[in-house]
Amino acid sequence: MSDSSGAPHALEMRGISISFGPVQVLREVDFLVPRGHIHALLGENGAGKSTLMKILDGIYPAGRFRGEIRLQEKPVHFQSPHDAWSQGIGYVPQEISVLENLTVAENLLVGHWNGRSPWVTPGQLQAHAARILEETRIPLDPSRLVATYNASQRQLVMIARALSQGPSVLILDEATACLTHEEAEILFRVVRHLRDRGITTIFITHKLAEVYALADSATVMRDGAVVARLRRDELKEETIVPAMIGRKLDQFYPHRSPGEHKEETLRVENLTVPHPHLANRNVVQDVSFQLKKGEILGLAGLVGSGRSEVVNALYGRTGFQGKVFLEGQPVNIRSPREAMHLGLALVTEERKKDGLLLEKSVRENITLHNLQCVSRGPWLSSARESAVAEEYKARLSIRAPSLQAPVHQLSGGNQQKVILAKILLAKPEVIFLDEPTKGIDVGAKSEIYRLIFDLAREGVSFVLISSELPELLALCDRFVVLARGRVTGRLERSEANEETIMAAATG
Repeated sequence: MSDSSGAPHALEMRGISISFGPVQVLREVDFLVPRGHIHALLGENGAGKSTLMKILDGIYPAGRFRGEIRLQEKPVHFQSPHDAWSQGIGYVPQEISVLENLTVAENLLVGHWNGRSPWVTPGQLQAHAARILEETRIPLDPSRLVATYNASQRQLVMIARALSQGPSVLILDEATACLTHEEAEILFRVVRHLRDRGITTIFITHKLAEVYALADSATVMRDGAVVARLRRDELKEETIVPAMIGRKLDQFYPHRSPGEHKEETLRVENLTVPHPHLANRNVVQDVSFQLKKGEILGLAGLVGSGRSEVVNALYGRTGFQGKVFLEGQPVNIRSPREAMHLGLALVTEERKKDGLLLEKSVRENITLHNLQCVSRGPWLSSARESAVAEEYKARLSIRAPSLQAPVHQLSGGNQQKVILAKILLAKPEVIFLDEPTKGIDVGAKSEIYRLIFDLAREGVSFVLISSELPELLALCDRFVVLARGRVTGRLERSEANEETIMAAATG
């Protein structure tokens, strides 16, 4: 079969439906991808995108769902991910999963070696991996241990591994979530090169700028169903966003009148953070800045510039040298507990790893850091805990089946709101936000922006880290730019744009 332009489909998924218990997650989904296209799959968290891709990857086997799948116009029935892989499906999931103590070559070919002999030497592995990396134009050293690479480079290892078997359809699920702008550009070049070779890519992302730059066509899902199929000339915000969220989004970034911030809340002088593994080396060196009451300060820089290390140190998660003042008074911060008691809060970059107890309920996660406010004497009050959790659930518009629902059942945006509820319960004066909208859909992003602005109007101060420069520029009053652990730029809002920030960030 073909689309309206006559181009044959690389993939057809027709009438796909699946339920988990009483909840129908996908409803009669028709997902059609033209051959050789970079096809964006869009939708809010919980729309059904990942479930549909898990069906395509054989994680949910044939018989577990209704409907049919045709690959290169031939019907296929996958019973496992290995089935899908062997028939031409390459899948790069959102979570990074590599074997850290093996080399790049070993990661690419472990379980996939298809040489004539069952025995293989390291030299053969490296030569084979080097050919794959050269063909796919991914700049990695096949002999290097993956443990020596950072998170963004490990993402490239996963992508190279998925490409190692020459798939006809490649699935990239939020593949750029932890890549720098430069690394994302490397990935885009790779994907365009694959398109030129006839490989079809399904590209899942919440970053609409990437869709405009890369995609040839798109499918939009909402509430487990397809709500729009878009051609290249239809890929624009006014078309995509209403389809994704079911309503018109009048203003993606809420308007905020720049205020005059006079009263100092936080002052940091000569913050230096030692390297966690290498002696006589620092990851942050002599960083100083001021933060005023009600101000949103942008901490800008590339991945690896030291941004996260600064906020983690100030929250007591790592040791540091230097001076910290709160409202003009010197303070010692030796642990997150001390930081919280001083009125500081941190939303970490890895919410599932550091921010939530995924098997615990929404109610338990919201009250976790402030049990004294829901206790009577030494005893926890279930009624008080439920009342407080319900208050913050309503305030932050957390969408959950109930307060008793495990947090892992929530979408990424609602998980992030639970973290915000947890820290707001302690009524902090300064909040560090490390990539607060990473992996979150446009509707939830807009709600979080409004919450940040509302809290800033109430006098709460923010230090914001974001790899999305348009987001940083839209939200922040001032900017401190880091490169290689040092301050390389200080910009007022009137001076800041993508060019001036990137110039400072690249030294």
